[in-house]
Amino acid sequence: MKHLLSTADLSRDEAVLLLDTAAQMAATQSREIKKLPTLRGRTVVNLFFEDSTRTRISFETAAKRLSADVINFSAKGSSVSKGESLKDTALTLHAMGADAVVVRHWASGAPYQLAHAGWLDAAVLNAGDGTHQHPTQALLDAYTIRRHLVGLRGGGGDGVGADLAGIKVAIVGDVLHSRVARANVALLRTLGAEVTLVAPPTLVPVGVEAWPCHVSYDLDATIDDWQPDAIMMLRVQRERMSGGAGGFFPSPLEYTRYYGLDARRLARLADHAIVMHPGPMNRGLEISAEAADSDKAVIVEQVANGVAVRMAALYLLMAGDNSAEGNDL
Repeated sequence: MKHLLSTADLSRDEAVLLLDTAAQMAATQSREIKKLPTLRGRTVVNLFFEDSTRTRISFETAAKRLSADVINFSAKGSSVSKGESLKDTALTLHAMGADAVVVRHWASGAPYQLAHAGWLDAAVLNAGDGTHQHPTQALLDAYTIRRHLVGLRGGGGDGVGADLAGIKVAIVGDVLHSRVARANVALLRTLGAEVTLVAPPTLVPVGVEAWPCHVSYDLDATIDDWQPDAIMMLRVQRERMSGGAGGFFPSPLEYTRYYGLDARRLARLADHAIVMHPGPMNRGLEISAEAADSDKAVIVEQVANGVAVRMAALYLLMAGDNSAEGNDL
């Protein structure tokens, strides 16, 4: 296990191994002393070319809980802002002896280039690249779904060893700009779940018919007729919309009316259904305060699960069985 670049590269067994390892990591976090000595002496670099709070802090916490040394690198205020290339930044990190690089970049494909260009001899973890992939977010979403809908419902703890066969997941909102949606569709299908994307036609990517999922333009019909077990509300990414949000839908009020999760739609979900959001939330746009704070919402738990999942990824990349070294997971 060399890199974690895309959920599309994961087999079912590899995905289940990551989720099972995350469950083991989560169990250690209930102890009084949470740190493990697993990665003592190793160096993890958080290389962020885009602003991030929860993802960067989550990776930093995960690395420190495994006793790794952590270096946080932000493009703002660094040599990158003076024109330094990705290659030169990578060569600098290589000279510093980085063992793993967690990279978030505005350009789709940047983590893949970092992993395969020969500039760096380190594990590369994709923390989000453009509108392409965000594998650890999809893994923590799958971990949360499995824990609630397979483990807790079936009385089997965290659902260790199980996939998501038979689970129905609706992903709602700005699919066009969402790396979270792309990563989730690939991973959830690999794990056996059935996925429906729900969005206005202007926020559905060209070529979506080739994706392993269903597409709907009617949120009410999806809730009433399909009865999803989990509903994931995507943030409206105004910062990626050229010309402002008005270029993709008439007004925020109209978007909320047709595609927002409010108290009325929340009440029509199945009793066991859970409400998810990758964060940060636009309360009052894609999700109402009532839905975000309801008993069905597992949004805060997703953040906590993110630390365990990223601990698992770092562990498997840097200290796990490397017999399959050279394969990208």
